Amino acid sequence: MPDGEQGKRDQPEPQDTHGSRDTLDALDAPETDAERRRRRAQFLRELHEAKALRDRVQPRRARAARMRQAMRMRTFRW
Repeated sequence: MPDGEQGKRDQPEPQDTHGSRDTLDALDAPETDAERRRRRAQFLRELHEAKALRDRVQPRRARAARMRQAMRMRTFRW
């Protein structure tokens, strides 16, 4: 066996950071409820973090948005 092939076989395969292999596997197998809930929880955590960051860097806009939301809640009829 040539040395080049031996060296390639000993090295671990590079990991894809975007999970394309997981995506292909997910297309083959149906997603479980636990996986969906875990992905949804991760998405909601990241969304909350992004909103908190936006509120910190744009305090005036964040305050105006809070005031608008408070007005909507006061005028909402159950």
